[in-house]
Amino acid sequence: MTLQFAKKIKASHILVNHEYEAQDILKKLERGESFEKLAKDFSLCPSSAEGGLLGEFSRGKMVPSFEKAAFALEVGEISKITRTQFGFHIIKRLE
Repeated sequence: MTLQFAKKIKASHILVNHEYEAQDILKKLERGESFEKLAKDFSLCPSSAEGGLLGEFSRGKMVPSFEKAAFALEVGEISKITRTQFGFHIIKRLE
């Protein structure tokens, strides 16, 4: 089974209002800053208190563009900027 066809995954994310904010966060991640700390410091989602942790979810539970990006990631991989009606996300697949 390839990872893209997993039925459930576990992920975290960082949600911001503007693409330039997400670009700045991606640069910080590339420099080795902690995803969890950046989520706590910058994410607008209530999950920020838990370092962006969304927990485990299956297909059909998230908005389509978020789900497509999250399920396409390998474990440990961080997404490019993903836009939804809620804002701009950076997603990290945990399992």
